[in-house]
Amino acid sequence: MKRETLFDRRKRRTRANLRNRSDRKPRVSVFRSNNHIYAQIIDDKVGRTLASASSLDQELSEKLNKSGNREAATEVGKLLAERAVGAGITKVIFDRGGYRFHGRVKALADGAREGGLSF
Repeated sequence: MKRETLFDRRKRRTRANLRNRSDRKPRVSVFRSNNHIYAQIIDDKVGRTLASASSLDQELSEKLNKSGNREAATEVGKLLAERAVGAGITKVIFDRGGYRFHGRVKALADGAREGGLSF
């Protein structure tokens, strides 16, 4: 099978499991590219983004040496949590997409927990 097909299957399976146990909580969606990492909190009920952060944000790009490593992902997680708490969101469900929960994805999750989100 092609890599994209396997990735898409993992992503669908993850999202289906999240829908079953979400209890209508907003979800933290993660996208990881080679050079950057992006995260957003989505309310699926309304279909709206409530908060977002990425390694391209002005606040972080000045502070980070590289934007594609674990330190950058941790900072993105902290910034996302700060913006979410400011919007009144503390409980979310983590959607890793088709990515494995290690490396930069795990670092982002740890940073978000450190910043005040619970999942």
